[in-house]
Amino acid sequence: MLSYYIIYPLLYLISLLPFALLYAISDGVYGLLFYVFKYRRQVVWQNLKRSFPEKSEPDLRVIEKQFYKHLSDIFVETFKALSISKTELQKRVVFSEQFKKTFDTYYQNKQGVVVVMGHVGNWEWSCLAFSAGFKQGIDGLYHPITNKGFDHLMLKLRGRFGARLIDMHRLPRLLPEVKRSCTALSFIADQTPSHNNAYWTSFLNQDTAIFLGTERIAVKLNWPVIYVSVTKPKRGYYNIDCKVLSELPGTLPPGTISERHTRALEKDIQQAPHLWLWSHRRWKRKRSSD
Repeated sequence: MLSYYIIYPLLYLISLLPFALLYAISDGVYGLLFYVFKYRRQVVWQNLKRSFPEKSEPDLRVIEKQFYKHLSDIFVETFKALSISKTELQKRVVFSEQFKKTFDTYYQNKQGVVVVMGHVGNWEWSCLAFSAGFKQGIDGLYHPITNKGFDHLMLKLRGRFGARLIDMHRLPRLLPEVKRSCTALSFIADQTPSHNNAYWTSFLNQDTAIFLGTERIAVKLNWPVIYVSVTKPKRGYYNIDCKVLSELPGTLPPGTISERHTRALEKDIQQAPHLWLWSHRRWKRKRSSD
């Protein structure tokens, strides 16, 4: 925890800087990541080439640079989340009328929902803005960070406006409590799963293991499954919409929910490729030959 007590005050002070200065810092971070340290450049480039074989190299280079600029923005925006006010956050993260109507209806009916999204746009701000603006509680699933100080920092940041963070490994034991709370149980489902928790399909032109936990939990709860889509109309601003993938997932054949949220995410990525987290080693796992 020593790292937390040393780093948190510094990051909080940085978060108080005006947006204009933070984005100037972001521009500098972009230069360092892209040109100096070449942070995961090879991983990003291979991911882009394999995902968009129809695109020319110049087109892919444009997407590559746009991605690193967006990644740098995410970096400073995450710090800003330590101190940003509800008013400022709600000005910058705008939920569609359809989104508001959907979640308000489920809340009024005392119905819990399973929310699934990808690492598109700014997922940290998206969850923070939801917890700041909606009556329905949100339970966000997460993988604990090995460094306890940084783990505590992210829990503090993500829970500022009332969201509850649940260690994914503890979720099975907490399901009865979650079901009673009628919350919005949130998954970021584009992570690399283990072999025993994978659904295999084609995603961005590649054989891909899809995290199956979202579907399994949705089926156990038999809650409506909602896909959340994030777009970025301009720097520092995000629009959020949603689509109901199933009202009764327990009635669907195995793999249906996983396929539906994968196709929704793939469509979003194809429309705005630079907003996805290309630096993640998404395709490191290969299908077993057994």
